[in-house]
Parts: sequence; C-alpha cells; structure tokens
Amino acid sequence: MEPTTVQIDVELNLRGVHCPYNYVRTKLKLEEMKVGQVLAVTVDAGEPARNVPRSVADDGHRVLELVPLESALRIVIEKTR
Repeated sequence: MEPTTVQIDVELNLRGVHCPYNYVRTKLKLEEMKVGQVLAVTVDAGEPARNVPRSVADDGHRVLELVPLESALRIVIEKTR
C-alpha cells in the first residue's frame, strides 16, 4: 500500500494487547466514530498484525495503510459504515 496523506482523527495504541482483545477494542473505537473518520491503530507484529486488518475489512471498513514498525504494525482505517 502506498502511504496516504489522510488526516488521522483518532489514535489507538494496542501494543501488548492480545487477540482477540485488540480487534474488539478496535471495533469498539470504530463504533464511537462517525462515518468517514480515520482511526490509526498500532498492534504487535504476528497474529494481531495479521488478524486486525483482515477483521476490520471483513466488517466493511477500508484499510487505507499498513505501516510496518519495529515489532508492530500501524493500521490506518477509514470508518465506512
């Protein structure tokens, strides 16, 4: 994915949070947000980095960017519904 220049509305740091709680917390945060707002979530590498983007997309939201960090992944998500 190419880097975006989108405005981030909310940041959520979920490093150290285990599956499935990192996805649950991401989903709850998205429910609080308005359609069109952008959430940036940082999760640990491994299972969370594989599962959270897929689950968010399966819920109908748009993954705008995946940014690898040291031992983590930053996921930029647009709320679409």
